[in-house]
Amino acid sequence: MNIGEAAKRSAVSAKMIRHYETLGLLPEVPRTEAGYRQYDEATVHTLRFIRRARDLGFGLPEIETLLGLWRNRRRSSKDVKRVALEHAADLQRRIDEMRAMQRTLQHPAHCCHGDERPDCPILDDRPAAGRISSCPASSAPRVRPTARRGVGISTAHCSRGPRSRRCSRATRDRPARRRSACSSASRRTA
Repeated sequence: MNIGEAAKRSAVSAKMIRHYETLGLLPEVPRTEAGYRQYDEATVHTLRFIRRARDLGFGLPEIETLLGLWRNRRRSSKDVKRVALEHAADLQRRIDEMRAMQRTLQHPAHCCHGDERPDCPILDDRPAAGRISSCPASSAPRVRPTARRGVGISTAHCSRGPRSRRCSRATRDRPARRRSACSSASRRTA
């Protein structure tokens, strides 16, 4: 089969097939007299293996190791398990780093007024330690009750404090009114 058919059957693009071939992940592929590559079913199976390993996040050096183990029928399963567990530990490390970045970004985003003013803690390059933040200490919304029952103004984002009526971002917390299908039906029949 030609490269287009191999690409379709393996779900790997023709460009990547050529790339894997130059890296040595695929064995030398025979060519026709006209110079076209001819792939067999074993090569397509190898391409599927590479695709699955890439989908699991393995890098090319790890895939090369896995391919060597996959092709070696006298391999030890402990070697395969070691590669898989090392990769799982690397994934966990990257997840932890991303969560730390998320937490680091959430605080200045929470403190940003999000209005027309140029001051923004997200763009502030000074470290938070050593300066007083205008952001409230608690991230939980503080609700000030009003005359109407169940309605308040959330001011957790506002540096002007809970008593400020001028806060442009104050939002009204209104409890949702829900009616069940049974109560609606009983009203119609009554």
